[in-house]
Amino acid sequence: MFDPIFLARVQFAFTISFHIIFPAFTIGLGSFLAVLETLWVITKNVHYRDLYKFWIKIFAVAFGMGVVSGVVMSYQFGTNWSVFSDRVANVLGPLLGFEVMTAFFLEASFLGIMLFGWGRVSQTMHLVSTWIVAIGTLVSAFWILSANSWMQTPQGFTVGEDGRLMPTDWLEIIFNPSFPPRYLHMIAAAYLTTSFVVGGVGAFYLLKKKYLPHARIMLGMATIMATLVGPLQSAIGDWHGGNTLEHQPAKIAAIEGIWETTKGAPMLLFAWPDQKERKNYFEIGIPGGASYILKDDPNAELKGLNDFPDHNPPVAVVFFSFRVMVGLGVLMILIGIISTIYYFRGKLFESSWLHKAWIAMSPSGFIALLAGWFVTEVGRQPWSAYGVVRTAEAVSPAILGPQVAWSLAAFVIMYTFVFGAGIHYIFKLIRKGMVVAEEKDQYLDHSMEASVVEAISQK
Repeated sequence: MFDPIFLARVQFAFTISFHIIFPAFTIGLGSFLAVLETLWVITKNVHYRDLYKFWIKIFAVAFGMGVVSGVVMSYQFGTNWSVFSDRVANVLGPLLGFEVMTAFFLEASFLGIMLFGWGRVSQTMHLVSTWIVAIGTLVSAFWILSANSWMQTPQGFTVGEDGRLMPTDWLEIIFNPSFPPRYLHMIAAAYLTTSFVVGGVGAFYLLKKKYLPHARIMLGMATIMATLVGPLQSAIGDWHGGNTLEHQPAKIAAIEGIWETTKGAPMLLFAWPDQKERKNYFEIGIPGGASYILKDDPNAELKGLNDFPDHNPPVAVVFFSFRVMVGLGVLMILIGIISTIYYFRGKLFESSWLHKAWIAMSPSGFIALLAGWFVTEVGRQPWSAYGVVRTAEAVSPAILGPQVAWSLAAFVIMYTFVFGAGIHYIFKLIRKGMVVAEEKDQYLDHSMEASVVEAISQK
């Protein structure tokens, strides 16, 4: 009941699940704000400025929640995973330090200008600050994903006599084999997540017959992003799958629900994996589908989980999470394609059923994002650093199950209260709507500062 390893894993999974949705949202929203302000500076179309002022309040709240949740996560390395921290500190410590020195300091330096400099600095300076913050989110993701990818495909180190890992090649560590597809996959996921939130808000206003010019811009830009990035994400995911097959074949076996090594492995649309019996129930699949997708040959052989008796992750979690992620990805692509067709037919901004579909799909990016991370992190088990440090060996030696249970309960209560309030306030901002200015250049005003201060203080 109070297994400290299991509870420590649940606690870290809980905190990282809360954390990851906010940085992903700010990555996409930061770039969206940069594009909006660029369009405003170039065209002087006040609708772009109104949208910037509206979304920056939401960005400020999401950015703050991302920072707070990230700080909480870092403490767990010392409390619950001290052995892991001790063994890999010489590798992961500098990577996380680089993230702070390059990305976090960059964002912190220009975030104040972005939030409170409207009307106090020149248009060019404010625009540059917005772009720097947007780029900073991408740089931050670079280092974090490099560290996470190294845990999936570690290289560029040697193991000392005391068991500590010592770096031997930083380029190999940073650009480890799984980093390129994982980084691009994450950035595309962040953009898709944000686009469906922005599109959902635009569709909501269209249904309510409010802020119609602004709503058309939001839904139109979201449609472009979904149409372009959706298929691109599918291609990146295919690349990522091939990379995982090469470096983590047990994870692929869990994703596909393959127990015995099989030639012409089917692509299971549905099944019920039973890890105890080591077989599936209620299989529905496409013959040869998995072999074709992963090896471009419907008759190719894929290794099953029974070939990795000591490396089996919790199969059901990985299997179902992968299908949730892919299923939602397919829906996103379909929504993007249908919306594009409707746009060229002149019906995108009048179709109520399509607007309702966008609203319903608004949280889909967050759900797919979490499902993808469950696949990545749970599928890595039983390793903390794949093939190097086992999770059972990484936990703090003096950790007690009841202590972790109580702290986990405290996290659940506090996160529900704090982040529930933040999310509630974001919904409140959306329901309240935006301030629509007159059709003239009102750059030299301080309504941006007042709105951001109001957002932070009310939260």
